[in-house]
Amino acid sequence: MTGEAQAAERSARRAARSRPVEVGARIGIAAYGLTHLLVAWLALQVAFGGDHGERADQTGAFQTIAEQPLGRVLLWGLVVGFAAVALWRLQEAIWGFAYEEDRTTTLRLRAVSAGKAVVFGVLAVLAARTAAGGRGGDRQSAAAGVLGLPGGQVIVAAVGVGIFVTGVVTVVSGLQARFRRAMVLPSDRRAREPAVRTGQIGFVAKGLAIGIIGVLVVIGAVLVRPDEASGLDAALRALAGQPFGPYLLVAIAVGLVAYGVFCFIDARYHRF
Repeated sequence: MTGEAQAAERSARRAARSRPVEVGARIGIAAYGLTHLLVAWLALQVAFGGDHGERADQTGAFQTIAEQPLGRVLLWGLVVGFAAVALWRLQEAIWGFAYEEDRTTTLRLRAVSAGKAVVFGVLAVLAARTAAGGRGGDRQSAAAGVLGLPGGQVIVAAVGVGIFVTGVVTVVSGLQARFRRAMVLPSDRRAREPAVRTGQIGFVAKGLAIGIIGVLVVIGAVLVRPDEASGLDAALRALAGQPFGPYLLVAIAVGLVAYGVFCFIDARYHRF
């Protein structure tokens, strides 16, 4: 690597680890918690049949914000926060976790950070699109497009399995409280324990929701039904139509609230 390239890399690393990016990332993590609280509210409306057509996912949450006074201004603030989180996660994917002695662990953590960078980048785009006056796209377009390709069923089914595995990993992470490694929690047990328990409940509930999505994607691929191979909104609505479905939705909503509250705590104590 030439001297100019090394200098450019150092400059990029300093920019990604700067104080403004850290502050923005903390705001973005808190904003992520806010979206989960709104999704939980939308899920409760689906559970009790009182929704007015809003999607019970991040897009629906952004639309709910946009409908409030000064909601679009708030959305642009969320865009900045999400973009900051994406930039911070990207630098972690490239340079992060050098303190880990095991190379396999380092590569795994960097891969996870890369995935989170993509997630927050997508959230920033969705929030910006909503703030600019747009709405979410067709719920079935992506699944329908892939299912129409040669081998589309296999591709969508494989994606569904991957989503299901992600859900299982999220549940296990919650049960084992793995998220603590990325946080600098207070030493006072009375302050630390509620944060850990809230994170565990939130991760388990979110993992269950992700797992349900994965199952529905696989079912949609096998039966060639794009409407069943959709995201969180379709998963929650599918649950609502099952026996005891509303009660399960309430449980998931409570878990999403716990995850949202945990995000607020994480925004304060996350390790940078």
